Amino acid sequence: MSNASPACSGLPIGRGLLFLTIAGVTWGTAGAVAALAYAVSDLGPVALSFWRCASGLVLLGAADLARPRPRTAVREALGRKALRAVTTGLGLAVFQTGYLAAVRSTGLAVASVVTLGAGPVFVAVGARLLLGERLGRGGVVAVAGALAGLGVLTLGGGGSAVRPWGVLLGLLAAAGGSAMTLLTRRWGRDGGADAAGTSVGVFAVTSALLLPFALAEGLVPHTAEPGLLLWLLAYLAAVPTALAYALYFAGAAAVRSATVSVIMLLEPVSAAVLAVVLLGEHLTATTLLGTLLMLVSVTGLAVAETRAARHGEPVPA
Repeated sequence: MSNASPACSGLPIGRGLLFLTIAGVTWGTAGAVAALAYAVSDLGPVALSFWRCASGLVLLGAADLARPRPRTAVREALGRKALRAVTTGLGLAVFQTGYLAAVRSTGLAVASVVTLGAGPVFVAVGARLLLGERLGRGGVVAVAGALAGLGVLTLGGGGSAVRPWGVLLGLLAAAGGSAMTLLTRRWGRDGGADAAGTSVGVFAVTSALLLPFALAEGLVPHTAEPGLLLWLLAYLAAVPTALAYALYFAGAAAVRSATVSVIMLLEPVSAAVLAVVLLGEHLTATTLLGTLLMLVSVTGLAVAETRAARHGEPVPA
């Protein structure tokens, strides 16, 4: 019983929204896993990112080889597929490294607000200028509500120092992530996005870009608990990387760019929930308020997207 018409990418809107929701939630678990990996080893952030991407590449490549595919128009698509992989992989590399550098420079709270808060703004403007997508009044309210919730969630504790260089790095990271979202939507709307193939190519490019920096930082970790570290790396590669990014690229090709950027704000929500459930952090009133604001905004925007698709309303161009 489908409640949505197929998108230009061939994926129903409802399924695309579900894929994006799962991706956002699982991405939120990566921070907790990374913190545990840092605690039991001397891995640095760039080396950890490299192993995450390289291991995810192996899993995605194996899945891509195992899936059936048509043999038509392969040669014609090779050049376009390579262009997608290089540009999107560059965006992913900028997003990951810029965000980690912003966290180191100005702290987690400010870096999260700048990177994840600027992302929906960049995407909304880019989608309007480059893709002809309009948010509408309800969409503007939903984005504003999501940004307000994110601000409450990450700044509720207060006391964070704001450093201009860290803010600039966060904006750079937001630009990289927004470019990745816009490009995925553009190619998906044109009917040329292959989620599995895109994921493999993107992670190959990102791994290659991160490798020299990871080598300089220290690629091979030293640890007293190799078994635990391997389990943590395996989870990081399989769930918030291979699974989440495959779902993200599939969903982002089917759903409006601004909607994608707002749903991805579920990442800090799931991270906050994990902090309470697994790490024993206290659930403050500000944390609860921020989480509720973001969840309501994401739900409202997802309902509006599904309703428009059910009634066959095209995205304005």
